[in-house]
Amino acid sequence: MSAVAPNAFETNPSTEKPANGEPVRPQKTKVKNKPAIDPPPLTERWVRRKLKHPLLQPAPLRVGFVVHVMQVAGAEVLVRETIKQLGSQIEPTIFCLDSLGRIGEELQAQGVPIVVLNRKGRDFRVAWRMAQEIRTRRIEVIHAHQYTPFFYAALAKIPARFSFKLIMTEHGRHYPDVVSPLRRSVNRLFLDPLADAVNACCEFSGKALSKIDGFSGRRIEVIDNGVELHRYTVTPDKKSLREKLGWDPSKIYITKVARFHEVKDHPMLIRAFAEVAQQRPNVDLLLAGEGPSRTDLENLATELGVRDRVKFLGVRSDVPQVLQASDIFALTSVSEAASLTLLEAMACGLPVVVTNVGGNPELARQSIDGFLVPRGDSHSCAQALLRLVDDPELRNRLGQNGRQRVEDRFTLAKTIQEYSRLYHALAGR
Repeated sequence: MSAVAPNAFETNPSTEKPANGEPVRPQKTKVKNKPAIDPPPLTERWVRRKLKHPLLQPAPLRVGFVVHVMQVAGAEVLVRETIKQLGSQIEPTIFCLDSLGRIGEELQAQGVPIVVLNRKGRDFRVAWRMAQEIRTRRIEVIHAHQYTPFFYAALAKIPARFSFKLIMTEHGRHYPDVVSPLRRSVNRLFLDPLADAVNACCEFSGKALSKIDGFSGRRIEVIDNGVELHRYTVTPDKKSLREKLGWDPSKIYITKVARFHEVKDHPMLIRAFAEVAQQRPNVDLLLAGEGPSRTDLENLATELGVRDRVKFLGVRSDVPQVLQASDIFALTSVSEAASLTLLEAMACGLPVVVTNVGGNPELARQSIDGFLVPRGDSHSCAQALLRLVDDPELRNRLGQNGRQRVEDRFTLAKTIQEYSRLYHALAGR
């Protein structure tokens, strides 16, 4: 008789006796349960185990970031998020040409090394001090955001004995966009060859870098800007959010998020809104931001008779909620590259009215995600706004299209993945 024991062994007693008369001891046979996949050889298992040892893990890539000031602006926010998302993959150091800035203070408190170079005008000693820090910290890749940080990082290559790879990223452009023949020649003959990689946040900036600044257009790569989809979402309950913010649930809100600077052309939007306000009493304009021209803008709103319907929100820490609670986003700049606030508004499902300048048409498509209007044309802007004010279904459709476009192409995770790829390729990792 056979029985299966709980320990997965089978006992086979026998009634036969050997010649000496002693009973035969039961034989135990292990039940065969062969695995579907054979275990790896001993040597392979040993190698896998050893490779998990901390001393055998690849060292973090030492990356330096060069900026003017770590303030709240597009390039600087990108630096912060790159450091945050790449985490232990890199060992970062930030070089600030001029001063620390608000984001710099936050990162420094978190333990991120920051070197403030205290530049005084055109200060060539900055390049020497940067080179010393780069060699001391054994930095492998330097990522310079914007032209001036790149200028000093390129000069630093010489005293640093070409010990690092250099990336230049172009973000926005000046308006009007004019450079001297001397600068163009220096770029083409001296600075461009010192860069190991050159990229731009949109085709507009990349073309300007080549046609105006003299960099080689054949190697300029476009790495799109991106936003955090989990922060900038379409709210399922706009009414509750408005109550929380103290807004009127029955109003239609047109919102602009931008610093008060002449390049953002707030006067054009205020004039367009004044035209809308005369015809639609249920619409208000919200301006989030701050700057030296605020008093002039308030006076203009008063002059046009809409001061009580133009709300100056100041600098906001809750920009995602402000956008989610709005109905329409407007951006009337005379020049833009790849505007992060435009992408954030689209990610929040807002239809947009933007000037047809710079990189705006690369982000927002005409009559698909919103409306593009000529620079400085307040009447065309007002007509586009009125179309959206009067048609909730159109607002919803264009807003959904914009959200989908950001999901498909303009995510921050994708942007940082592209930069990480570039860092490791240049470092030979």
